[in-house]
Amino acid sequence: MSTPFINIRNLTIRFGRKTVVNDFSLDIAEGERLAIVGESGSGKTLTGLSLIGLLPEAAQVSGSINMMTQGGTLDLLRLSQAELRSIRGKDVAMIFQEPMTALNPLYTIGNQIVEAVMCHEPLLSAQQSKGRAIELLNKTGIPSPEERFSYYPHQLSGGQRQRAMIAMALACKPRLLIADEPTTALDPDLRLQILALLKDLQEDAKSHGGMAVLLITHDLNMVRHFATRVGVMHQGRLLECKPTEELFTHPEHAYTDSLVHSSPVRDVVPVVPIAPVLLKAHDVSVSFPKAGVRAWGAGLKKFLRGLHVSDLWKREYDPVVKNVSLELRQGETLGVIGESGSGKSTLAMALLDLLGQTGAKVSGSVEVLEHPWFEMSKSQQRSLRSSFQVIFQDPFGSLSPRMTVGQIVGEGLSLHQPHLSLDARKQLVIDALKEVGLDRTAYSRYPHEFSGGQRQRIAIARALVLKPQVLVLDEPTSALDVTIQKQILALLSDLQHKYNMAYLLISHDLEVIHAMAHRIITLKKGKQIKHQEI
Repeated sequence: MSTPFINIRNLTIRFGRKTVVNDFSLDIAEGERLAIVGESGSGKTLTGLSLIGLLPEAAQVSGSINMMTQGGTLDLLRLSQAELRSIRGKDVAMIFQEPMTALNPLYTIGNQIVEAVMCHEPLLSAQQSKGRAIELLNKTGIPSPEERFSYYPHQLSGGQRQRAMIAMALACKPRLLIADEPTTALDPDLRLQILALLKDLQEDAKSHGGMAVLLITHDLNMVRHFATRVGVMHQGRLLECKPTEELFTHPEHAYTDSLVHSSPVRDVVPVVPIAPVLLKAHDVSVSFPKAGVRAWGAGLKKFLRGLHVSDLWKREYDPVVKNVSLELRQGETLGVIGESGSGKSTLAMALLDLLGQTGAKVSGSVEVLEHPWFEMSKSQQRSLRSSFQVIFQDPFGSLSPRMTVGQIVGEGLSLHQPHLSLDARKQLVIDALKEVGLDRTAYSRYPHEFSGGQRQRIAIARALVLKPQVLVLDEPTSALDVTIQKQILALLSDLQHKYNMAYLLISHDLEVIHAMAHRIITLKKGKQIKHQEI
């Protein structure tokens, strides 16, 4: 192994009486690719956050994290906030798990990357900083980077936001890049592109001292293709750490063996031929207003050519979803796949009629439980929404940080079943939490107290508590490790068999799709290019 750049010894993190990272020791070598895997809540992310001093204020930390510098050795746990700020981004950078909450919604993507560059390289001109930002956006696979530079986070797809986060983290060429689930929202092709990019950037970094990558993930396929060494965490402890191929072929611990051999199991009951159609869409199209000054340029040109003054206010639109038609029957799972930005999540939001505040133009027709969805008033739609629920891609962004888990999961019951007593409502919430693998102590806690995977399970419980007939699943297992993923898919399958629910399943993970779906439709650049039975 190369010279250690980071030396972690006996790292222990506690919250009150609860120990979440226990006596963790590990070396990170210069220029290596090290992966940390383990189930949700095992302490992976907290270990990564400890390296840049971003642990919650309530955390009690002991041990040491020594970083080797030209000026000597620094214990990152003993540095002041001012000293840590000089290191963050420049020496150690992090790609966070949830890009929608990590990105500032009030600033454009480009300006946020420029800010990161200028913070550590103030001698660069504004034009040079902008050029570097556009170059990074291009390298991370964002289409039309010059145009996307002026976009706000909400104008990008989940995968594009993740790529913007990667570009921001790489802006100052850090010596250590901590990547916390960096490809969660990306399709398989883009995952491979990002991994290839990180490898290329490591090669480029050799000219200025090298860059190590600490990959925190539950995607074992990605680990196998990327990491040179793998550490396995369980309940806050590091069970083993060895070269990648050795760990996959000769796992030492039983838990590691269970991780290596975990994969979704197909358990699909055939749909009854006479099953009623619960959701029907015909020629659904969605277009969004073009962003920035260019969007108004066409209107100005028309005005200058002598057309009516009203042309100045005519905006141009970009088509995102183009004439998609589908049917979803009772007890059926319809999978929707496609690359990031292909329109999958936009299609789901259009079917839910949840694009009203975005300025989007939606055309076509949708029937929900034989009701003309787009022709109904908001109050009429509200009466049906208990039968038509959704699990969003970003669990943290969809969970209010000011509400307890009990309030979040029980909110739908308060709205759609107001006749229930408080005790009855609480019991239904606790039952829903148990169904997704959370105990009753979760009821009074807040979202920030849970790991990313646990927050996803809370989001699932919120949707399931109303026992809907149609459930839209937008990347429902993207934040879950393989063992929990398998459990959640089994749970969803059991619930479908028990309640005969219909699922519209959106996912990048082909294994998840093939484990759950009866049929698959494929989107490419907003168009439906394929429809197949499994």
